[in-house]
Amino acid sequence: MDADALLEGLNPQQLRAVTATTSPLCILAGAGSGKTRVLTRRIAWRSATGDLDPRHVLALTFTRKSAGELTQRLRSLGLRDSVAAGTFHSVAYAQLRARWADRGITPPTLLDRKVGFVLRLLSGAEKNIPAIDIVSEIEWAKARMIEPEKYAAASIAAGRRPPMDPTEIARIFGRYEDARRDQRLIDFDDILRVCRRDLISDPEFAASQRWRFQHLFVDEFQDVNPLQHALLNAWRGDRLDLCVVGDPNQAIYAWNGADPELLRRFPRDFPTAEVVRLTENYRSTPQILAVANAVLAGSGRGVDLAGSLTATRNDGPIPVVQSYETDSDEAKGIARSVRDHHGPGSRWSGQAVLVRTNAQIPAIEEAFTTAQIPFRVRGAAPLLEQPEIKAALAEMRRSTGPFEDALADLAVSVDSTEAAGDRAEERRANVDALVQLGRDYVSVETGPSMPGFYAWLAATTRADQPDRWGDAVEITTFHAAKGLEWPIVHLGGIEQGLVPIGHAKTGEALSEELRLFYVAITRAERELVCSWAGQRRFGTKTVNRNRSAYLDTVVAASAALRSGTDPAEVGKGVSLSAPPPPAPTRRSKTRPDLPRPAKTDTPAELDEADSKLFLALRSWRSDRAKAASMPAFVICNDRTLTEIAANRPSSTQELLGVHGFGEIKATRFGDEILAIVAQAD
Repeated sequence: MDADALLEGLNPQQLRAVTATTSPLCILAGAGSGKTRVLTRRIAWRSATGDLDPRHVLALTFTRKSAGELTQRLRSLGLRDSVAAGTFHSVAYAQLRARWADRGITPPTLLDRKVGFVLRLLSGAEKNIPAIDIVSEIEWAKARMIEPEKYAAASIAAGRRPPMDPTEIARIFGRYEDARRDQRLIDFDDILRVCRRDLISDPEFAASQRWRFQHLFVDEFQDVNPLQHALLNAWRGDRLDLCVVGDPNQAIYAWNGADPELLRRFPRDFPTAEVVRLTENYRSTPQILAVANAVLAGSGRGVDLAGSLTATRNDGPIPVVQSYETDSDEAKGIARSVRDHHGPGSRWSGQAVLVRTNAQIPAIEEAFTTAQIPFRVRGAAPLLEQPEIKAALAEMRRSTGPFEDALADLAVSVDSTEAAGDRAEERRANVDALVQLGRDYVSVETGPSMPGFYAWLAATTRADQPDRWGDAVEITTFHAAKGLEWPIVHLGGIEQGLVPIGHAKTGEALSEELRLFYVAITRAERELVCSWAGQRRFGTKTVNRNRSAYLDTVVAASAALRSGTDPAEVGKGVSLSAPPPPAPTRRSKTRPDLPRPAKTDTPAELDEADSKLFLALRSWRSDRAKAASMPAFVICNDRTLTEIAANRPSSTQELLGVHGFGEIKATRFGDEILAIVAQAD
């Protein structure tokens, strides 16, 4: 390999990250900044300069696919010697199997079906709780290195919402661990725990592994959990040859045990470490990046890279927000938008539809099927493969009455079920989606039956997609979209209760929801279309919806872009030179117009007293924005301040009724605003 050739085409930040001689090294790589390119070039460059032996490199990723792609990139760079790349689990399991074989130890049996194992441990009222929800709590605890006797306190401290009393979960967790040990079983989390334990207790084993892997690289470090971090330290020993790559603004797996604080505190854990920031975005247009930066800055909790990413692409259309009367209208509207964006010679695969939950997908699938748009669903297990859906279909199959009665019983059971637990609400929403599919089936079938329903489901869900492997629009969730990108992205269901998800109550949970929305936005390269519905069906109920407070920032940032506001107000590095005309925004006739850019005078509809209050509120907003180093419109737009001045809310509940003022803003600014209003009165 030619070491100099490996540095060609790198920007100054990337060049520093590839050639830094400091160890450890922390690379904070913003969305679309070329992190994989930098990681592979660093390994290859150090090998080409003789700074490392590639046979002693261990590159840790979070999926087998990522590990394979990293290996392929290294080979394309001319690195012929094999670099070990894999997930924490695959590397640890390989090391343990080798150790057991060397010492003549009979390996324990790998427990890969936890749900059935836990289900057999349940008794009495415990059986009313889905075993998979209990398994989720056990996995969270083990990822955080929490023993059964400490689970209850840790769960409460973390703001978890387990499906039953934490002390009951702790008892089941304890029974699970006892039964597992009695039967000489290990689960996937135990693989990491046992490998770490043996590295600490067996000096010979530790020495052999540390000789084999002398240079450690970790991708997506913001997704590391405490157990993985402890194993990494055991692999590392007292050596400092460690390079981690991550982005705290894309940390979206804390609910599953990941601890983004491990990346944030890296410079404190390693005082000699160097931190290199990659802030040039090569993926998205300035307009999309401006909106993404404004959304992240609006949280007031952005870390390290918030608002600092700069665009390198040419200008593109300003992001569009569309509203619809119902969720059905929205699904059809998304299908129309996708077709409108499918120009001559373009590929369907250049577009994606992203939603927050799997339960939102079937309606979009049905709309696409009707519109004859080829699609495929990426990522999480299909709706029909979800455990709660299988259980619901089995219950309907046992019914001896008409299909309509079985469907009505399922709908009633959904309506009467209290959602308990972090994942229970989504599981309930999945069953809601099945009920709605059943209603759609009844409306088109003259003699509905369970066999007919199964066939209909196969024809209207991803089991029979128009183009499963060829050119097709991707439909997936925000989480499953991470690491991917498309020229045109449609974000659906951007409503309170979905974005952020309804069960996110703590400050950290809400921050993660906002980061997840940021991740969804930054999947778009050229065009971004967001939508929401004023009504959404859940089981037998039709529920009125409000657009997400996060969407208010999108609207305000887009309005600022249209008005030619200083680029620094909506995101650094944004160029507004001769932007193309914005795409039209569809609005329901009953929906209010989008907020306009801030005016310099007081609104004409306010009287003298209300105008004084408006000016006081605007002065407060200005001070707040300066203190937080964020655009004023992110705090509150003028329309919101006008409504507050006119209505003079006296409580948080009344404040929540103001347009554009959601729970997040109420938590952060509510007391201050109410004090200003009270003083004016």
